[in-house]
Amino acid sequence: MSKMKLSEFSFDLPEELIAEYPSENRDEARLMVIHRSTGKIEHKLFKDVLSYFDEGDVMIRNNTRVFPARMYGNKEKTGAKIEVFLLRELNRESLLWDVLVDPARKIRIGNKLYFGEDDSLVAEVIDNTTSRGRTLRFLFDGPYEDFKAKITELGETPLPKYIKREVEATDEERYQTIFAKEEGAVAAPTAGLHFSRELLKRLELKGINFAEVTLHVGLGTFRSVEVEDLTKHKMDSEQVIISDRAAEIVNEAKRNKKRVCAIGTTSMRSIETSVSTDGMLKPFDGWTNKFIFPPYEFSIADSLITNFHTPLSTLLMMISAFCGHDLMIQAYQEAIKEKYRFYSYGDAMLII
Repeated sequence: MSKMKLSEFSFDLPEELIAEYPSENRDEARLMVIHRSTGKIEHKLFKDVLSYFDEGDVMIRNNTRVFPARMYGNKEKTGAKIEVFLLRELNRESLLWDVLVDPARKIRIGNKLYFGEDDSLVAEVIDNTTSRGRTLRFLFDGPYEDFKAKITELGETPLPKYIKREVEATDEERYQTIFAKEEGAVAAPTAGLHFSRELLKRLELKGINFAEVTLHVGLGTFRSVEVEDLTKHKMDSEQVIISDRAAEIVNEAKRNKKRVCAIGTTSMRSIETSVSTDGMLKPFDGWTNKFIFPPYEFSIADSLITNFHTPLSTLLMMISAFCGHDLMIQAYQEAIKEKYRFYSYGDAMLII
């Protein structure tokens, strides 16, 4: 297969198919099922996922938890309103954070930013990292737990920018998977949003096992690809943790020739980051900047649950590598024709 180019991942997505809200019930979003071996496409509800898995199969889920990363503050002296998007903590002791600021041209090194009605949190800009990126030092007296509580109080759920409405109270719960535990993501691993407590219970009763990995989703996942030659695109690094236990659960299923399903592109990137020479999953604790695009040989999972992604995105490229490019294009044309909902709050796809 020849090297693929960026332009091969372009398609026209009607704006009205971008989901502004999640489905009423988590497990009742629509589900498109794609059979790789035959090219057959089925239309189901998400809870029908149950009928495609059997006892001993494993689903790998990302247990990262989204923190309220979007904050609004004011610049000292001018009082101009500033949006600060917390990307990641650089140093816990000195409260240093990597952030994006908007509007960026007004935010210079040495500026102080004030947050909260009573200016109860202050940050100082100490470095420029990119055109919109800054390093902030928060000036806060008191225990670290109090600082984190303050951020949680002042921050809001970081819904993606393409959702044009205001953040609502329900987003706090719905933009979080029900198995979210390890705080550190600035965006939800969205394929996992479709699992309800009831569906998890029914999967467990059927004998399906779950392995948990952690990949803290950063904004790099959504960074646009600006090079036609995909080999030149660099992914931002994201933190990944795969425990001994998770590796054990997955490898046992592989040895027993059971189905292994990655819930979401983040779970897939995590497991493909740490493969042993004999094609098994290895425990891992570190960072990944793995970029998966066709042609690519997958080692661990033989099925994937994912949402419908944007044109030209790295997520679409991974789906294409897993599903086969022509079949993916066909499935996406079908999804647009059938008015499936796209992106974070949209419908789902199971590729088997």
